[in-house]
Amino acid sequence: MTKQQLNIAVLGGTGAEGSGLAFRWAAAGHRVVIGSRDPARAAEAASKLNALLGADKVSGTDNHAAAAGGDVVVLSVPYAAQQATALGVAAALQGKVLIDVTVPLVPPKVSVVQLPAGGSVVAALQQALGQGVRVVSAFQNISAHHLKQLDQPIECDVLVCSDDVAAGDVAIGLARDAGLRGWYAGPLANSVVLEGLTSVLIGINRRYKAPAAGIRIVGVPDPTES
Repeated sequence: MTKQQLNIAVLGGTGAEGSGLAFRWAAAGHRVVIGSRDPARAAEAASKLNALLGADKVSGTDNHAAAAGGDVVVLSVPYAAQQATALGVAAALQGKVLIDVTVPLVPPKVSVVQLPAGGSVVAALQQALGQGVRVVSAFQNISAHHLKQLDQPIECDVLVCSDDVAAGDVAIGLARDAGLRGWYAGPLANSVVLEGLTSVLIGINRRYKAPAAGIRIVGVPDPTES
């Protein structure tokens, strides 16, 4: 686990990706709070995770309360809700690390890269929130398929982009706690690659009838062994 137990707020934690990450971090010993616009849905999602964990390690509440209580806040909502959700809790995010998992998927062609004219949606969120929030882009390329199966290895690395290297290191530590390898991949401007790559992986899954295509970084020392 990372050097200390963290309070991790997962906004959008009722979805497959958010709840899967929440499950892994709770299993690693962190305190996790699921956030949702509907606190009843958040509580229900937390109850299901606790049943899988066999212990009461996850709680649920509304987005604002979750963000206010989090040491680290994770944003895992659909692209259409990204900015509204984050800006709605902006005051609670000040001084904190916000890990944004957003991918600009545009249904029905989710296997086609469709980045907005401005490029990275995570970089745009950093600009909207201001420098008081330490925004990190990470976990976009991890399939939710095996996240709730701790005995199932996930064949995918986590690329991490942030203008704040120390904030990026927080995400890399949480990747390790989730049983994954994290790599610092440069400033937020580079997040366009992470965001676009998800559509490529979805297309590979469809073409080859696989549930969880992933990527690996090779040729450099494994960071989990340092």
